[in-house]
Amino acid sequence: MNDSLWHVVHGRGWLLRGCSAGLLLASGSMLNAELSAQEHRACAILCAPSFKVEPTIAVENLFNPARVETLQNDIVVETSRQRRDRVFELVLATVIPTEIPRVAFTVETSFGPFRDDAAVELELEANFTWLTADQTGGWLESHVDIVDKFSPAARPDDASAYTHKLNFELDTAFLVFNWLPDDTWLKDVELEGSLDYVATGLPSAGDVIGNERFLDDASPWSFSLVFVLPLAPLSH
Repeated sequence: MNDSLWHVVHGRGWLLRGCSAGLLLASGSMLNAELSAQEHRACAILCAPSFKVEPTIAVENLFNPARVETLQNDIVVETSRQRRDRVFELVLATVIPTEIPRVAFTVETSFGPFRDDAAVELELEANFTWLTADQTGGWLESHVDIVDKFSPAARPDDASAYTHKLNFELDTAFLVFNWLPDDTWLKDVELEGSLDYVATGLPSAGDVIGNERFLDDASPWSFSLVFVLPLAPLSH
């Protein structure tokens, strides 16, 4: 991705973040107003959605961080290994259950408020639950996700500022306030661990990104600690 295109994306990052957050928050308000009526209707394949805000702490380059060479005028001046970066992200999620048992869809937009690149990411997920809350007395649930991830270009031959990537996730949620009454908002608050594997679209050995040349494939692994806060509906 060339420098001029990157600067355009970087300069508009806060605008993109504001628009994304505004649209999803507006959607959440409309959902909250209409869910009481929708919950009495039969599902037509897709059921009434829920809206969540998810403050997230992510650890990137979790396993086998790549070795990179720092170049200056095409001369190697340093060889080092990428760090395991810890980043804070804010995720806005709309979860859409289906009539198919243990299958749901999720639409997420996320951004790192303290990141320099100000990039916004979009994910479209298919969620397959293998462990339900009913099986664990209401305390734990876990699902595997297949994710179409739309995020900033990462390969030197990418033709656009943003590219699609295939991502797989294993998410396990602990319902920390399960002991509360059903009509309590806190009962649906979750502490979730998410192990991610990005299968496509990351730098490969030999790629030159900026002034760095990758000696290994970029690490596809990350782990996130997620605080799941439901906004709509606000009670069972």
